[in-house]
Amino acid sequence: MRTKNLLQKTNKRTKEAVIRKFSTTIPTTSSSYGLWPLVIIASLFVIGLAWSLTKPKTRLDWSSLGAFSAFIVALFAEMYGFPLTIYLLSGWLSEKVPGIDLFAHNSGHLFEDLLGWGGDPHFGPFHIVSYILIGYGFILLANAWKILYAAQKEHRLAVIGPYAKIRHPQYVAFTLIMLGFLFQWPTLLTVLMFPILVFMYVRLAHREERDAKQAFGEVWNAYARITPAFFPKLAPSPRQPHV
Repeated sequence: MRTKNLLQKTNKRTKEAVIRKFSTTIPTTSSSYGLWPLVIIASLFVIGLAWSLTKPKTRLDWSSLGAFSAFIVALFAEMYGFPLTIYLLSGWLSEKVPGIDLFAHNSGHLFEDLLGWGGDPHFGPFHIVSYILIGYGFILLANAWKILYAAQKEHRLAVIGPYAKIRHPQYVAFTLIMLGFLFQWPTLLTVLMFPILVFMYVRLAHREERDAKQAFGEVWNAYARITPAFFPKLAPSPRQPHV
């Protein structure tokens, strides 16, 4: 019993020492964090790119972009500002990943750390998946906006391009981009935010559908019957209704 208590006290002192060292060292010796100008630049770039591809007009459009923006700011605040997740998990990470350099920027790629894959994490499988999801998400966002903008301008329902496969390609695009960043740099805050934002997008989609049904009536009903909301069918979609 004494041995067990001694081990527990030793582990506790070790964790406290790691956290104390971590909290006192980052502001003075680490150049990987505390880069708040980079946080602002990176956040504005990604949010600005999303804005340029969606051109929000309605309250629902701004709600969608606002939720995405909150996720991006939280992400980059930890990626380049203060690594809150690594700080909170520093003791646990030191035990699970012996020899980990908590002050190195690459240590923020937690999936790579926990699986023990060596090399540059920017070329690892999680990063490759991340690049694909983020890239495809922005491409889908751009393609969907062009179709939707043209349809809104002509006061008709968007049923071609990405809208021929799913009813809400823009929300799917935002979700894919956020998921891509989670593969690349998971944090406690963004992991908690992700399901909440997905739920929010689903609710926004339902509100948009009620408005579309009221505006287009049976044309919307026919479109909704053959077009999935978020997940495209593997089989070719039936011919879209004429609008």
